[in-house]
Amino acid sequence: MNREPIIRVGIAERCRTLEGRFNGAFHAGAEPPVSGPFAFRAEGDVIIAAGSGTVKVPRREIRFTGGADATFTVIGVTIGVNFHWERKQEQSFKGDLTLIAQGDGTLTAINEVPLETYLASVISSEMKATAPVEFLKAHAVTSRSWLAAMLERGQRPSNHSAAPTCATGTDSEIIRWYDREDHELFDVCADDHCQRYHGLDGVTETAAAAVQATQGQFLVYGNKICDARYYKACGGLTENFETAWEDTPRPYLASVADSASAYPPIRTEEDAQRWILSAPHAWCNTADRELLRQILPAFDQETRDFFRWRVKYERRELEEILREKSGIDFGTLRNLVSLTRGPSGRISRLRIEGSKATVTVGKELEIRRWLSRSHLLSSAFVISTEAGSDGIPARFVINGAGWGHGVGLCQIGAAVMAAKGFSAEEILRHYFRGVELKKLY
Repeated sequence: MNREPIIRVGIAERCRTLEGRFNGAFHAGAEPPVSGPFAFRAEGDVIIAAGSGTVKVPRREIRFTGGADATFTVIGVTIGVNFHWERKQEQSFKGDLTLIAQGDGTLTAINEVPLETYLASVISSEMKATAPVEFLKAHAVTSRSWLAAMLERGQRPSNHSAAPTCATGTDSEIIRWYDREDHELFDVCADDHCQRYHGLDGVTETAAAAVQATQGQFLVYGNKICDARYYKACGGLTENFETAWEDTPRPYLASVADSASAYPPIRTEEDAQRWILSAPHAWCNTADRELLRQILPAFDQETRDFFRWRVKYERRELEEILREKSGIDFGTLRNLVSLTRGPSGRISRLRIEGSKATVTVGKELEIRRWLSRSHLLSSAFVISTEAGSDGIPARFVINGAGWGHGVGLCQIGAAVMAAKGFSAEEILRHYFRGVELKKLY
């Protein structure tokens, strides 16, 4: 990558209507310019766009281009899709707006924007633009590297990389991992499945300056741009890449302690019990609410217990969740057994034992999805059961550690490091071992 690319970001998919406003004049080919409020809908492959005028084009796609200072606003953009913080926002964007009729009466809206402009929004959407500047710089390099590696991966022929899920196994074992969603119409979505991109809202001069200060800088390992990953909080130890995704280790995505001290990896169930039921010193183990208000978006602050957390289920409730999320009737739930863990304690294979079925599920995200109506915060957990008078489990108690997959940069840990005086480069070299920082454009 030797020049700044234009990124196609999917900001709304398969919506029945798209409403908002053009904040300035936008042109759609030879059509007269439009401005002000709009409402879009599709009739098969025909797009109807009503603003200050009406544009009807008998084709599948239409692109609106504004001037340098023009922006557009979309009302009711869904964020946190399928997560416990899902909600709608009004968001404004720079760049072009492309609409595509899906042929089923729905529209997909795409924002075409330069990579560096996109990144200023990402680092202000994933976290807060009021976070320490060295953290924002480290996040900009991480997000830029992930995006470039993802774009490169999408250009290479592969049997599996384009698939939204990968699976192996038999009727008794279901092993899936989720990478970049299979987006055919755009490069990257605007939500947690790729990177949060909430437009101009929340972007500050500090965030823009952090992106400018690192412009064109990437994490490189072995002359390749790193597939840099990140998440909210590791829980004290970061995780190996292969615990969450394909079984191909990446040396720069290996487990490290989220601390200046070293911690041994989790190797046994006894290790997991001791680790998860304790509260070791770690950068992401912070109770500094003022700092958390400075670094976390408002909806992330609603999750107060993220370093160590607890979920309790009545057996029948968990049976219902499992049936709903997996499509499998386990009957009476007998046991949940961790079979394989990564060094952070995250489970990659979990055996679910019931009176009607016994199934092993993985990897970490699929486990989190099966055991919650939305998602468990992580798969680093230990399970205890409380038996009824008949000896059958009456309830299951899950004690967990961390928030997210745990691979790569720990966002809260990195922000605390920056607050303690660490530089962006020191933060990056801590979480991504053996990397180089290179300016490629």
